[in-house]
Amino acid sequence: MSGPLFLEPGRTDGDTLALRLAEPPPHRTHRHTTTGRPPHGAPASRLPRQGPDEEAVSALAAELADRIGPAVHPYEVAALLEADGLPASVIKERYGHPSLFSLAAALHARVPRTFPEPPPTADPWRPDTLRCLLRGVLFALPALAYLLTAPLWDITRHAPVLLAAGAASWAWGQALGHRAHLRLRTGRREAGRTLLAGSALGAAAATATAAVPAAAGPATAVAAAQSLYLAAAGVLLVLGRERLLLLALTPLIAGAAALPWWEPGPLLRSALPLLALLAVLAAAARALTACLTAPAATSADPRPPLRASVPYGLFGLAAAVLTLLEGRHDPFAVLALTLSMGPAEWLLYRYRGWSVTALRASSTPAAFLLRSCGVLALCLTAYLLVLLPPARLIATGPAALLCLAAVLWTALLLQAFGVAWPPALVCLAAAAAAGTATLTASPPGPAALLPAVCAPTAVCLTALAVVHLGRPAPHA
Repeated sequence: MSGPLFLEPGRTDGDTLALRLAEPPPHRTHRHTTTGRPPHGAPASRLPRQGPDEEAVSALAAELADRIGPAVHPYEVAALLEADGLPASVIKERYGHPSLFSLAAALHARVPRTFPEPPPTADPWRPDTLRCLLRGVLFALPALAYLLTAPLWDITRHAPVLLAAGAASWAWGQALGHRAHLRLRTGRREAGRTLLAGSALGAAAATATAAVPAAAGPATAVAAAQSLYLAAAGVLLVLGRERLLLLALTPLIAGAAALPWWEPGPLLRSALPLLALLAVLAAAARALTACLTAPAATSADPRPPLRASVPYGLFGLAAAVLTLLEGRHDPFAVLALTLSMGPAEWLLYRYRGWSVTALRASSTPAAFLLRSCGVLALCLTAYLLVLLPPARLIATGPAALLCLAAVLWTALLLQAFGVAWPPALVCLAAAAAAGTATLTASPPGPAALLPAVCAPTAVCLTALAVVHLGRPAPHA
């Protein structure tokens, strides 16, 4: 016997012997368990066919369309069929395909691609509205102490001393707050140790700054009390104890609220701010004790370098100088700006949340850049609209306050994304220019000086925000 031996039905070639089956061999009944029941109208077994059964494949594609549509490659469909327990015999006999991968490729080609949106997730940047508003109020409440003690001493005479100490505390507090938040990633105990040492050193440095121009006069004691309060309040704010700080300021709030109807006298005028200061110091000590008694961090994260917090301190100094220059013309502007820090913080959170939404809705970097610019414009405009009503009441006009607010908000936005040095240097340059022009009384005059400096500074910071935050990477 020579030549090939064909064992397939219907194959003959000349004198080659062909084995034919008199009748089909018996087959076991196979069931396609994709949906838990056999396909409608299909026999349990059939003779192998020479090509795919297009009708059966189409029916299977329609049955599994919602699961095949998201597949980006036929191999995913093959994995789906294998997971459903589709036997090889059913693939050959029922659908007429030689293998699982052949059937998967046919199904993948028949079903159009559909990519359903992932289920919505919770916004990680959703702000706590009440907490943000409370923080804005807490920033302004210390001014009540000066309202209570105004008849007891000449505030105008000693204002430069207090302003110098306040600027030093503001700059130190910004740097310390940044470093403490970095240490919070390691553990509360490590953050508590940083806050304890940093707040004590900051209060001492601010008091020393005030002692030089005050020549050890009574203003030094007031500056020391102010520095101690700012240090203790900074500890509570970093640790998220805003309600405890509000509770500690109750004597000050009660005394100031009663002034329109009651004269407390010199003793109570001095005792109530002192009592509030002692309460804030006690609250800060309690919060620090809770941190220091917390278990030590298990991870051996290295301490962040001190230089990482330097630009935040420099920005704090620049912001203090610009704010104090605005306060020279109208102290009400400083109060309005301080109260607006609550809405400013809320909008910083909203910017981050809306930017993540814009990133999910964009398919190209250019589309995200366009959406990111829209989110930035919306948030900055909303912040300026919050300040517009009080800004219209300022004698020098709203331009100075609105330009300064735009500078501070955009700088804080950049810092929130870790872009620290560019806004610090830009704000320092603006503060130096405004301070120098004020001291030398150069034109265009004190009233128009701050808008002339802050307007181009705000434009520069906005451009930096577009460049740094208009990319998807910072928001991923």
